[in-house]
Amino acid sequence: MLLGAHIPNADPIAEAAERGADVVQFFLSDPQSWRKPAPREDAAALRASALPLYVHAPYLVNVASPNNRIRIPSRRILQETCDAAAEIAAAAVIVRGGHTGEETPPEEGIRHWRKALRVLETEVPVYIENTAGGTNAMAREFDRLGQLWEALDGLSVGFCLDTCHAHAAGEELGTAVERLWSLIGGIDLVHVNNSKDPIGSGRDRHERVGSGTIDPDVLVDVVRAAGVPAIIETPGGASDHAEDLTWLRRRVDGAADQERSLDYLPRR
Repeated sequence: MLLGAHIPNADPIAEAAERGADVVQFFLSDPQSWRKPAPREDAAALRASALPLYVHAPYLVNVASPNNRIRIPSRRILQETCDAAAEIAAAAVIVRGGHTGEETPPEEGIRHWRKALRVLETEVPVYIENTAGGTNAMAREFDRLGQLWEALDGLSVGFCLDTCHAHAAGEELGTAVERLWSLIGGIDLVHVNNSKDPIGSGRDRHERVGSGTIDPDVLVDVVRAAGVPAIIETPGGASDHAEDLTWLRRRVDGAADQERSLDYLPRR
């Protein structure tokens, strides 16, 4: 099973090696900007690398929005991100599901998502990620996610499960994989993050895998059950990520099933 981390984007191959990551995720542009991704000087090296690369679309993207000034730029930057991801032979582009806000029913957001995928031209798969909060969110509660997937039937789209986001949304992680399989037919990628906050908080505050309010053993169970690449987006630098990946890999691989000590991680 491939385990990796979200990394700075300057030198993905070196960043992966420093963490001992099998797979990496990074941004191709400022996550808080509408600016088009710039051409990469290392594009040929990234294409030639055997390292699986996942690209996260900017946080601003909300193709479900009823506001044209958000929805139209969101479609544009998603297309530009997919184009840039194709240049480096990325495995997929991850984009958050978005929301419609308090005054617009979610059905309109679902309709906008269907149109966005119909007009998107990409050879790189797009994975919709569940979110921690958002009023009338497309991918916060699993039942709503199921409605979105039903409307997107026949269109090419995958799913990325973020464990912290699901926890913040009030979803029980112990049954999450089974429920998602029944609702949308599968999971393509896992963002495996613990949480600083209690279940149902609506707060997107990640914690290292062995600390936080989610039972670490449940995170391991999710990764095992999903059986797809898993990426940590946890606090800290390369050495912290390396420790988290070592801890996770030992348990996911079953080499340390009897070892439940988390002493190397600070409790909070």
